Amino acid sequence: MISAENLSCGYGDNTVLHNVTFTLATHRHLTILGSNGSGKSTLAKAISGLIPYGGSLQLDSRQFSEIPSAQRAKLISYIPAKVELFEQYTSVEDFVLLGRYAHKQAYKNYTSYDHKKVKAVLVSMNLEDLAEQNMHTLSSGQQQLVLIAQALVQESAIIIFDEPTANLDPANSIAFAVQLGVLQTKGMTTILITHDLNLAKSMKGAVLFAEEGSAHYFQDSRAFFTEKNLKKHYGIAFNSRALGLNYG
Repeated sequence: MISAENLSCGYGDNTVLHNVTFTLATHRHLTILGSNGSGKSTLAKAISGLIPYGGSLQLDSRQFSEIPSAQRAKLISYIPAKVELFEQYTSVEDFVLLGRYAHKQAYKNYTSYDHKKVKAVLVSMNLEDLAEQNMHTLSSGQQQLVLIAQALVQESAIIIFDEPTANLDPANSIAFAVQLGVLQTKGMTTILITHDLNLAKSMKGAVLFAEEGSAHYFQDSRAFFTEKNLKKHYGIAFNSRALGLNYG
């Protein structure tokens, strides 16, 4: 279980979120919504251990800040909105293989299982034809898919996706939604940050809406996705039956 109580986080002296409280049961899904700059990614980075936090943030009654980084790397995968840094001549297959680093024994090579896992994930995401290509030759959408593949081979209990469909075309957006559904059937805890309201609506689980330095928590996404509630939080009128792509 992930639980936050009076959680605050930010960067240096700039506290972006204050007094955030929510509980997410293990093997469940949470969608984080909100306007640009509302603190969605900030919260994800606090959960991932990338930035410090105040208040309480626990995983199964243990403070996230007390979990050693090596153990946390096996527990949590964080997929940013785009590839931030990579060696331009790294192949797609080698980049995805880095997702197994947390499981690799020191001074040992990657195992046959590691390589088989990478190949299986590349196939499942229709990336096998790109396996030998260098990362710098890919489009931004293809790079995003490779980032997702890297997280999948990490086999973490918790996977955080930060605007994963921002650079994807409609077909790949739907393919991502299918992959996310598969993860949920495997019992992983998934957290999705997105501006794609139709994708968010298609996900069963909870919603956390970041707004004005804090957040509103909805245990059931259906309670959030009403025309009245959408207008209240976004400040504009919605037709909740026509939010975008049909994710099924």
